[in-house]
This record gives sequence, C-alpha cells and structure tokens, in this order.
Amino acid sequence: MERKTIFSIVFAAGLVWFFIAIPTTPLDPRVQASAPGTGPGPSGPQIMSPITYQNLTIFPVVSAENADTSGFATLDEALASGDVLVSEQGNFLDRTRDGRTPPGFSTGPQVNQLVLINRGKRAVLLLAGEVVSGGKQDRIIAKDRIVPVGRTPLPLDVFCVEHGRWTGASDQFSEANLMVHPSVREEAAIEQDQRQVWAAVRGEAKSVGSPAGVAGTAAAPRISPEALSAAMAGTGTQSYQKIYRSSSIGASVETVADEIGRRFDRATSALKDEHVVGVVVAFGDEVAWSDIFASAELFSAYWPKLLRSYVVEAMTRPGVRQTASLEEAHDFLRPMTGHIEEESEPGIYLWRKHSLGRLSETELTALAPKPLTLHDLRVLRGEGRGLTLR
Repeated sequence: MERKTIFSIVFAAGLVWFFIAIPTTPLDPRVQASAPGTGPGPSGPQIMSPITYQNLTIFPVVSAENADTSGFATLDEALASGDVLVSEQGNFLDRTRDGRTPPGFSTGPQVNQLVLINRGKRAVLLLAGEVVSGGKQDRIIAKDRIVPVGRTPLPLDVFCVEHGRWTGASDQFSEANLMVHPSVREEAAIEQDQRQVWAAVRGEAKSVGSPAGVAGTAAAPRISPEALSAAMAGTGTQSYQKIYRSSSIGASVETVADEIGRRFDRATSALKDEHVVGVVVAFGDEVAWSDIFASAELFSAYWPKLLRSYVVEAMTRPGVRQTASLEEAHDFLRPMTGHIEEESEPGIYLWRKHSLGRLSETELTALAPKPLTLHDLRVLRGEGRGLTLR
C-alpha cells in the first residue's frame, strides 16, 4: 500500500514537470499563403487576420520579401506625368511615307482598341479593369500587360464602359484613378467579352438564387441594378464614373472605403520586417477575389482604387451576416492546376491564365531585367455564384 502511494506521488509529480517543461507557443493569427509563384517557406506571403465591415471582409497579405519594382510605372502615374499618351486611333497616328496605315491599326476610332505611346524612361504596368477617361467614350484596359520604353505606337486592347456616347472634344485620354468593381473586371480580365462587360456595368447578374441557409436572412443590396442604371442615365449614356459622382451612391462608397481604410491601416501599422503586398477579399461568407503584387510600393499605388472597387462590389451584393474565415482565405490561395493559356511578348512579359471550375487566375510576369511576377489575380467566377444580384 505504501509502495502504491509513493508511485502515485512520483507519477503525479512527473506529469506536472512534463507540462511545465514543454514550452507553449501562442497561436499566430496568420496562415501561410501558398500563393502561385511563391514557395511554402517562411519567406512566402502570409494572410493576416481579417478586417470586416458589413458584408465586406479583407485579409491583408504580407511578405518578408519586397521586390524592387522601381523600374515600372503605373498607368495613372504615367498618364498624369505625360510619360504615356493614350489616344483614339485614326486621327492621332502618323502615316508611313507611302501613305499606308501602320500594321495593326485602323484609319479611324475603334471601340475596342486605342493607341498608346510610352515616352517615359520606365516600363508601364497596365492592369485589366483600369479606367482611362476621355476620347469618344471611357474605356477599361482589357488585360494585364507591360508596355516597354519606346515611342513606337502600340495597339491597346480595351473594353467600353460607356454604352451610348461616341463623341468627345478630344481624342486624348487621361487618368481616371478608378478600377471597375470585380463583377465588371472579371468580364474583362477573365471572360474577355464586351457584351458581358456592358451587362456587368448595368448590374445584370449571370445567375439567380440564394445559397443554402441564406434565403430569408439576406438584406437587399445597397446598390441595386436599378440604382446603377439611374446613376448612369443622366445624359443618356452609361459612364462608369457616374457611379462615383452620384450623390446617392458615391457618398456611401466613400464613407465605407474610408472606414475600411482606417481599419486596414491600424491592422497593418505594427508590421516591422514584413510588407503588405496584397489582399484576399470576401463578400459575405464567400472568398471571391485576390490581388497580390511583387512589392509593397506597387500595392500601395493601386490600393486606393482597388479598395473602392471592392466596396462597390460589396454594395451590389446582398447584405449577409456570415463572414469568411482565415482558413477559407488560405484555401483560396492554394496552388491550382487546370487549363493554362499563355500570351507573351518576347523579352518583355509573360501573361498566363489558369482555369479550374469556377476558379481562374492570371499572372503577369516581367521578363526583363529579370523574371518577376508583378501581379497575381485570382477570381471566383460569377457563373452559378450564390450571392449574385437578382
């Protein structure tokens, strides 16, 4: 009996020592992101805890690596400085000595093609969905690409977001500092379809219905298709910029964007050895979008107009109480396989699109001065999406 008592005491003491001696590690609020083009090691991007406001959730993506992207200018920056000139075709182009139009161009304005000249000292980065304002009508960039330094006129593929107007005092375009919201940007970047771009600008959905468990609990969208149409119908045309100029819509967008921006800044202000290089975005409980860049500088340049585009998208979707989790954001960035399309300008850039089910991803890689993935976009396409507009 005495031996059993001694054994029990020794065993209990051993258990106490075991739990005290083993160090405990607090849970890190981040999840390793296996973003394409980056390995699963400690230097790869990580996803921070989410910032949620109403039905919009944004997960900051941070990385210990911060590539040198100083050799690239954004489109807005280059237009504002005059380093880039964008114009309608036809009136701008100089003819060759024998009177022929340069190859790849038309003699007159074209809805889906402009001309761009890079007169600066840096290559220019273009992202699908960026708005350029002016000309016969406002346009958006059709596809991510890089325009190298040089004065040779470049045929630039675009989509129209202003259905109805085909007049203008000038053939020139200026920076709009706008990115179309994801439903529209998806049609340009992924689907490459002008009719679907117009439909998305009008707020027309690809699908109907509510996800399981949400029917009867979702509040009406704060921007309805009717509100979008009304905001853009003032002069008989459909200009995307009118969404932001409308007193009933624009003020709400700015209010929400300012609040999320403040929360985002607070959440990322304590970073020391890491840099914010992108975001993963969820609408309601659906992780549907991500924009990730090669550097914090590029992300910062695009962040203001990206944020407002996410806010517009959230306001066109039903308000639900469910929110996406950190693990779901991580799953969204897992490496994907599937059908691959490629487009390249030798020595300049490589554009690649992966498609698997509803998930699509585009990567833009600069090939000079050395290979570097400047922008990675991942999209949960809207076909069959539960939280789309009716």
